[in-house]
Amino acid sequence: MFSIEHLHTLRAHELEQIVAQFPPGANILEIGAGTGAQAQELSRRGFQVTAIDLPQSRYSADRVYPVIDYDGRSLPCADASFDVVFSSNVLEHVPDLAPLQQEIKRVLKPAGYCVHVLPTTSWRFWTSLAAFADAWSRIRPRLHELLPQRWRRGEVSRLHIVWAEVGRDVREPFTPKPHGEIGNAVTELWTFSRTRWVREFRRQGFVVEAAQPMGLFYTGYMVFGARWDLPRRQRLAPWLGSACCIYRLRPAMR
Repeated sequence: MFSIEHLHTLRAHELEQIVAQFPPGANILEIGAGTGAQAQELSRRGFQVTAIDLPQSRYSADRVYPVIDYDGRSLPCADASFDVVFSSNVLEHVPDLAPLQQEIKRVLKPAGYCVHVLPTTSWRFWTSLAAFADAWSRIRPRLHELLPQRWRRGEVSRLHIVWAEVGRDVREPFTPKPHGEIGNAVTELWTFSRTRWVREFRRQGFVVEAAQPMGLFYTGYMVFGARWDLPRRQRLAPWLGSACCIYRLRPAMR
């Protein structure tokens, strides 16, 4: 079950590695800021943060920081105005990255660079498997509803509805939905890979200075949630894979 609190816990842990990539007091643009929780924390640490996101973001009702709405293509910022452009789990949701990458280059200062956090192949693989556990967590409490409770008027209709709903839950893990905008849940095993992202960034005119796993295991389904604490997730990452990779890029030619 999705929990915004648990998501904030994961993001807060990742933020420690992200902050290490920023120069002190940097002027930062965060693209796809969501609730603005990370922007708020960065601001608390002395960074100047401009946060933007789409008005239809699923987090728009839970914002805790001034997040500017934008159209997803033209950044509402002046030329050469930021030391760092930052995003966390955003670029995989952009159907056409080329225009956005050009806008990023436009708003970066001459010595500016980008820091992007992106899901990995490991995250995609384990999220697909975790879908079965998530489905079971919804099906199990309803098993008793699959049998007639007592024969009364409307019981057949009730059974038809329940069987249809449970049937959808059973089928769902076998037809996983894509997380990003390119391909499907199977092809995302490649499109979320570090090799593919490095190639893509280079193709779009960036030098990749760093591309490293963040060392925390989790999936897109919060099956265990807070019951698996951060130390356990760190211990699992070397064996099951890190959920995210952090990339540091610099425009190749200015």
